[in-house]
Amino acid sequence: MERTNLELFLESVAAAHPKRSGIVFVCIGTDRSTGDSFGPIVGTMLQEQGWAEVIGTLEKPCDAHSVEHAVKGIKEDAVVIAIDACLGSPKSVGHFLVSDGPLQPGKAIGRRLPEIGHYSIAGVVNANGPKAYWMLQTTSLHLVMGMAKETAGAINKAWSQHKDISALQKYCLPI
Repeated sequence: MERTNLELFLESVAAAHPKRSGIVFVCIGTDRSTGDSFGPIVGTMLQEQGWAEVIGTLEKPCDAHSVEHAVKGIKEDAVVIAIDACLGSPKSVGHFLVSDGPLQPGKAIGRRLPEIGHYSIAGVVNANGPKAYWMLQTTSLHLVMGMAKETAGAINKAWSQHKDISALQKYCLPI
């Protein structure tokens, strides 16, 4: 089975930063819009799977109004992975845009917010159009849930393949 760009990207991030405790996920979006719920759904799934540092869940969304305040408490040495929904071309719907760099939340709806993340994942949840807000509101929840499951699954798989060596060394006896 061929690995997706999301899986390959996350495997490279996990290889570079295998220590789970040093990773912070900033899952941007709201629980009040189907398309924009991608980030909080991923955040909820990650939290349920034991990730300790997750900002943005369905219970406590990290939306355009709270994102600047939410990221102020992140430790300076943390590796931040930003996750957000985005709009794109019709043929890219259901795919992911990944980057070794930050993303700019709220861009699709014309908000100017600071860039976030050392790494970023944007899920293309619907086609871009003249009414971006409406496109996010009318996005298929089935599509968003499937993309969120794929993202959370790829994150867990990547870090399970790249164990934190320092944590394992305490159980090894010197030869």
